[in-house]
Amino acid sequence: MNARVVVVGVGGDGWQGLDEARRRAVLKADVLLGGERHLAMIPGGVTAERVPWPRPLRDGLPELLGRFDGRAIVALASGDPLVAGIGTTLIELLGADGVEVLPAASSVALARARMRWPAESVAVLRDHRGLVRELSPGRRLLVLSADRHTPAEVAATLRGAGFGGSAMTVLGDLGAPAEARFSCPACDWAADREAPALHVLAVECVADASARPLGLAAGLPDDAFESDGQLTRRDLRASALSRLAPAAGDLLWDVGAGAGSVGIEWMRAHPSCRTIAVEADSERAARIARNAAALGVPALEVVHGRAPEALDGLPRPDAVFIGGGGTAPGLLRECWDALVPGGRLVAHAVTLETERVVIDARAEFGGELTRFHVELADSIGRFTGWTPARAVVQWAAVKQFAGGDVSLEIGESS
Repeated sequence: MNARVVVVGVGGDGWQGLDEARRRAVLKADVLLGGERHLAMIPGGVTAERVPWPRPLRDGLPELLGRFDGRAIVALASGDPLVAGIGTTLIELLGADGVEVLPAASSVALARARMRWPAESVAVLRDHRGLVRELSPGRRLLVLSADRHTPAEVAATLRGAGFGGSAMTVLGDLGAPAEARFSCPACDWAADREAPALHVLAVECVADASARPLGLAAGLPDDAFESDGQLTRRDLRASALSRLAPAAGDLLWDVGAGAGSVGIEWMRAHPSCRTIAVEADSERAARIARNAAALGVPALEVVHGRAPEALDGLPRPDAVFIGGGGTAPGLLRECWDALVPGGRLVAHAVTLETERVVIDARAEFGGELTRFHVELADSIGRFTGWTPARAVVQWAAVKQFAGGDVSLEIGESS
């Protein structure tokens, strides 16, 4: 596709707010693409053909752009087209050389200005379902709302997390003549109250006595997860995650995921981290999704199926955690082969059979074996003593880069 698109950011003040460069781009256009609201902002004297976005947008864009190949195409977008906007989608489709971006002030910038919040003091959420991950006393958040009902959903989440005293400010129609502002504590937001269709929600977090901020460090309390007992415990989880080493944009396979705790904490480490949790039990698979939503990482993907068969067709991971099913024939080898160079694999063994598999793996590939004996203080009558948990063996290895891709010949007969 050879189409080239100029993306023009439009503020709430429409045509009147466009500077000379953006007006000139619109006036030179043969075709104007945009939503109905943006197209209506352009004066009738502009002669370009006006074409609304296709539905669904991403699937319909290639055919739409192909229709106007060779003509001057301008796409109209809200504010800064590269802040959760159409500009990002068009660059992914056409490449950087196929898109020119002429931004207006983004809704995020306008919201910060209205709240008098410096950029370095604010976190921006593009999906309000990730709110729980960001909660801590004094934290400032800007939520790019999905619709009129987002503030009510945010208020309910804040109340449920013990942050009902948080100040919520709805900033509606930013930059437009009808710009409006309304504030109230989350605990007072009525469930049936609607916000303006176009708004940004500002939240200043205030913790109640019942608040339990979870933080971002690995090793959440075990009771933060719904579980039937198939859970990688807190201390082992923290150790595994330190060796899995989540980095921005990395993908984890959480194989035999149980309650999904490792994959969930992997995604909490950075907003761009991704997890595919593979779980054979249907009830546990559903529980993983509930845990992910409750802990602020609803985008976690759950694959219901038994590994290694369920791994077929999945994108290559940057890291793999095997918490269960390590003796399944071919599983470790398939996970190792799937890893990108430099990828990390951590496997836990509780049984002697799985322990033999990971010992053989270390002999083949190196890495480290660690045996964990964790004891917790518990009551013994009127006194207190140590209660040992079952010992766990952990194998952790990093796949070499050049020359390091060798086959894993273990686990076939286990």
